[in-house]
Amino acid sequence: MGLLITFFLGIFIIAGAVIAKSVRNTKLIEQLSISVAFGTMLALVVMDLLPEAFEHLNNEHIFVLPVCVVLGIVLLKLLDFLIPEHDHAHGFEHECSDENVIHIGIISSVAVILHNVIEGMSVYSISTQSTRLGLLIALGVGLHNIPMGMVIYSTLRKESRRKKLILFFAVFLSTFIGGLIMKTLWSAMNDFVIGILISLTLGMILYIVAFELLPHLMHAKKKWLSLIGALIGVIVIVISSLLH
Repeated sequence: MGLLITFFLGIFIIAGAVIAKSVRNTKLIEQLSISVAFGTMLALVVMDLLPEAFEHLNNEHIFVLPVCVVLGIVLLKLLDFLIPEHDHAHGFEHECSDENVIHIGIISSVAVILHNVIEGMSVYSISTQSTRLGLLIALGVGLHNIPMGMVIYSTLRKESRRKKLILFFAVFLSTFIGGLIMKTLWSAMNDFVIGILISLTLGMILYIVAFELLPHLMHAKKKWLSLIGALIGVIVIVISSLLH
């Protein structure tokens, strides 16, 4: 089931590209997906990931939790140095030459692939412990990836069809590849290692919430839409927890 979840995560990137190609009001879709992802991930941190991390690490190894959270944050920060500012994605065509725009798209694709391989490893490890939790984390991560699919498509509009297909296929499969890597290594896992992976995931999600999603929502013009989206995300997690 974990591999299936990581495979379908790639659909969100493709969805972002389809939206960028066919929908006029892409900003509205982007804001809604970001706000729902914000609510979903924030609720997951409080209601699921922290308790799971405490359970696997127990009191003896609890000091590992903050260390791995910081490592998860630093890891995504390093990868995000390769990704151009998302806020200017729709203005690239007017500010850069075609060659620069394509270069930005390629760099973004490579960074997203690396980013998603790591996220795929995390999602697989969580899904193996709890399918429900794995699906919810995949939902949050996937919604966050919709805007990145929009960014990649908008910057690769003038690239050749063949190269676009290769890059999008690689991005699509990146989380699945992360899941395959983790499945190969799974026989060596124990409670302590799983606790480390959950803590790293916690750090990565906190980074996404604090440094990627929140700045978008703070600068959004339609604050009411951000609030509604965030509440929807929280409600989804609360209902899921009640039904579990």
